[in-house]
Amino acid sequence: MDASQIVQYCLSGITLGSIYAIVAIGFNIIYNTTGIINFAQGEFLIVGAMTAISLSEIVPLPIALVISVVITACLGAVVEMMFIRPVRQAPVLRLVVITIGISILLREGMLHVWDEKVRSLPYFTGTDVSTLSVLGAHISPQVLWVLGVCAVIVAGLTLFFRFTLTGRAMRACADDRMAARLCGIKDSRMVTLSFMLSAAIGAVAGCVISPVTQTQYDMGTPLAIKGFTVAILGGLGNSMAAVAAGLLLGLLEAFAVSQLPVAYKEAVAIVVLLAVLIARPSGLFVRREVVALRDH
Repeated sequence: MDASQIVQYCLSGITLGSIYAIVAIGFNIIYNTTGIINFAQGEFLIVGAMTAISLSEIVPLPIALVISVVITACLGAVVEMMFIRPVRQAPVLRLVVITIGISILLREGMLHVWDEKVRSLPYFTGTDVSTLSVLGAHISPQVLWVLGVCAVIVAGLTLFFRFTLTGRAMRACADDRMAARLCGIKDSRMVTLSFMLSAAIGAVAGCVISPVTQTQYDMGTPLAIKGFTVAILGGLGNSMAAVAAGLLLGLLEAFAVSQLPVAYKEAVAIVVLLAVLIARPSGLFVRREVVALRDH
């Protein structure tokens, strides 16, 4: 394997890792506020992408993207109010099973609306044959959009949770729901907002990756599994660590493909997930002293 091939695999891994990181961030937003693992997160990506594809046929692409994100965010709010809020006092396992059911419903709904055809958005810049050369490797300009969107999402969420009143209220609900209520914070509103924010981020991710990966109604579940793996790998609730974990998993997958048949690519995430759950269930990027405190 020469240097240009190594760079090519690294760029491919970074692109995949950025996608997985965005999915994991969606998991973390809801987990931080509710303690729920939302396995419908992958479907939010596909709903956003499919909606944008349909709208792009009748309105300019930027408008289609904005409308699709708004629609998907509203869908996240509907999901929370219809399925999660009535049973919010239920055990976490029951809530997780409910999100799996929501995932199935959304997937079957997309099959009914958009059928089984593979679709994709047009490239945001350039065309499908446009490439950029980096140290002998070639990448699509759309890859830069994927990396840029990931960076903007991470930076934007960091600023949102640290410096805005709403972001601090969501963090307060995550730390202690009862104390937040005593301070006058409407925790139900924060939970709904977390679902909307998570769904909107998923829609953005779905739109930006659609020109590269193409989009089909049943792509959400594999993406959710990868995102969940990254969230566990980085430590649930830690979005900055999710980026590092996503890049790590993406690079592992990319170089695994270089040495193993492509059919084994999907097994990499499962092997990593099992290894982390057995050896370090709190995540690779959680400090040891924090793990010790949790164990006690």
